Amino acid sequence: MSKLDIIVASTRPGRVGPSVAHWIETEAVAHGGFDEVEVVDLAEVNLPFMNEPHHPRLGRYTHQHTRDWSARVAETDAFVFVMPEYNYGYNAELKNAIDYLHNEWKYKPVGMVSYGGVSAGTRAVQMIKQVVTTLKMTPVFEAVSIPFVQQFLDEDKRLTPNDVMTSSAKAMLDELVRVADALRPLRAPVGP
Repeated sequence: MSKLDIIVASTRPGRVGPSVAHWIETEAVAHGGFDEVEVVDLAEVNLPFMNEPHHPRLGRYTHQHTRDWSARVAETDAFVFVMPEYNYGYNAELKNAIDYLHNEWKYKPVGMVSYGGVSAGTRAVQMIKQVVTTLKMTPVFEAVSIPFVQQFLDEDKRLTPNDVMTSSAKAMLDELVRVADALRPLRAPVGP
């Protein structure tokens, strides 16, 4: 069994992240490369800003919200971050969710679906690559970048993709499956 979590990074009112995430979820399910695909909305996870007294690499979590977040991330084989760009960077809630954990992220691939204005969130994607590689995650090159995202939303805030977005999603999902399979042996427990 292989599991893909699609993480909605934005938590602000009026956000379009859930619309983008539900579209990529549909693409991932149709793709069929993962046995289980789930959208994880950071607004619903609702992690407070880091409030654990110990370094995350120790895994000595004192709060139930951290233990729950740890279990969710640990059971997942690959991730897609659906992320906006805020002031040339990624948003604080995504960074906070990443920083809560350490070992749970190791040797797992991550795809990026970014959106925004003219830059389509690509500057935020470049910034977060430094963070995820420090945790031994593997960001895949293939990505979905959505410029002027509002033009792709209908009156019900459903995303209607163009051909470039659809083909980019397929390429990213293909690579996530390939890299998740390649990294799986590295995630196996190391003997005594």
